[in-house]
Amino acid sequence: MLDPRFVREHPAVVEQAISNRGASAPLKELLDTDDGRRRLLREVEELKARRNQLTQQVAEAKRHKADAAAFIEGSRALGERISELEGRLRTLEEALAEIALKLPNVPHPSVPVGHSAEENVEIRRWGEPRIFPFTPRPHWEVGDVLGILDFERAAKIAKARFAVLWGPGARLSRALSQLMLDLHTRERGYREVWVPHLVNRETMVGTAQLPKFEEQLFKTQDADEGRQLYLIPTAEVPLTALHTGETLPADTLPRKYTAFTPCYRREAGTYGQDTKGMIRQHQFDKVELVKLTTPASSYDELERMVEDAEAVLQRLELPYRVVLLCTGDMGFASAKTYDLEVWLPGQDRYREISSCSNCEAFQARRAEVRYRPAGGGKAEYLHTLNGSGLAVGRTLIAVLENYQEADGTVVVPEALRPYLDGQARLSPAP
Repeated sequence: MLDPRFVREHPAVVEQAISNRGASAPLKELLDTDDGRRRLLREVEELKARRNQLTQQVAEAKRHKADAAAFIEGSRALGERISELEGRLRTLEEALAEIALKLPNVPHPSVPVGHSAEENVEIRRWGEPRIFPFTPRPHWEVGDVLGILDFERAAKIAKARFAVLWGPGARLSRALSQLMLDLHTRERGYREVWVPHLVNRETMVGTAQLPKFEEQLFKTQDADEGRQLYLIPTAEVPLTALHTGETLPADTLPRKYTAFTPCYRREAGTYGQDTKGMIRQHQFDKVELVKLTTPASSYDELERMVEDAEAVLQRLELPYRVVLLCTGDMGFASAKTYDLEVWLPGQDRYREISSCSNCEAFQARRAEVRYRPAGGGKAEYLHTLNGSGLAVGRTLIAVLENYQEADGTVVVPEALRPYLDGQARLSPAP
């Protein structure tokens, strides 16, 4: 959520930011509603001041044993009018809060203006794509030869866009997640957290998933309490919400959390995209990174978070590039986002494997998460950052495609072998 004062005082800036995103948002409705609320608030305050005067006149009249009936009647009438206006004020405030939730974050000045992924800016590359002496297969063919990927049975027990990983495939996926967690906790300073995979509506609103992404979410009905719980689309949601309503001491920041969870997304609006393989699934595993930090350090922390995610790809010796997203390709809550795109030889292209974003105070304002500056002073909203460190399924895809051999085997990256009892190669099922 944007700072209401900033929106009120800089409407042209917000309007331009919305335009640069190629988005539509009810800015005029918000400003009109806010103007009406402020006018009504002034009227209520003026009426309360007049009622206080009448109350004093009643007391003065009684002290002098004079007739106070007119003052009492006037005070009563004002009280009724104030109650009526306060009801209208509450309605306006509720409407204003709902409208404010629909405005996207304002991009940081360093974000390039653009309307699609084609206008993103490549920052750097790492590693050279392997030159194959044969035509590399896409991962779904590699997985089929190995006997580790099964989409038909997954569709039978669920529906399309699910996968079953058999034997070595399941173990390889587990090894990847363990490598990521070990790297982030032992070498990069993150604290591992186990979090709920079902969260309430308030948590989804506080982390800016709702109301914007309602159609993308899977939800359940709690029969005992008669309310909905949402399956998390990413561990960013529960990790960012851990300190909802809290004020944290500045000297405890940054707080760096990581969690391994399944993630659930309906992928509404993506019909026909990535229908083969595991690129776009309803359920996938991810190791998430979240930071809570002061505004002064948040952009330095964003750069370090990108390096944290890069460290996994470097450890696995997978070629990738870092891309700065343009305004039109950023997420709703983000002020600045970098994507890491891994090279997939079976598809002859780079594909996203991590997004690292600084949301500034956008989520903290919604979830009421503040910090107390060192030495005291007024509590302020902190900044929240999130990133994938990494998407496990897409990392598995990258390993299968980059390490495949002509005979159908797949070489296990050196960094993963300790997690697989030293196994150096995956071989086709007999």
